[in-house]
Amino acid sequence: MIITVRNVIDYLAGKPKKLFLIDSFGAILTAFFLFVVLRNFNEYFGMPKILLTYLSVIAVCFCIYSTTCYFFLKNYWTLFISIISIANLLYCILTMGLLIFYYPHLTITGLTYFLLEIAIVCKLIYVEFHVAATIKKNGMAESC
Repeated sequence: MIITVRNVIDYLAGKPKKLFLIDSFGAILTAFFLFVVLRNFNEYFGMPKILLTYLSVIAVCFCIYSTTCYFFLKNYWTLFISIISIANLLYCILTMGLLIFYYPHLTITGLTYFLLEIAIVCKLIYVEFHVAATIKKNGMAESC
């Protein structure tokens, strides 16, 4: 598996636009699940609806950022990849804090959803940080 992850990192370091496309797709998927699914079936998840709305707005902002980078960014990939990876990390920390604070109200389904979301985003953060480091180290794709 380590070889596969390294291959993905090397591939995305050569094509950093694709990383923004992946990030924007994940962000809009998160926003959809939070705003449409979890809010409408809140009794099965337990997180307050207002917090689901705020989290979905954050996800939409991340989607807009990544989509904008995908379409308009021509250089400085490491800076913009680093920004979205730090933003994703802060989102995970916020979500974990909300899980801890609202733990008594969460259902098993809600807890499972948020932990899976955090795990997936953390894997994306790992790839983003390593792609940015690879681009910086090799000086590649900085001005695609």
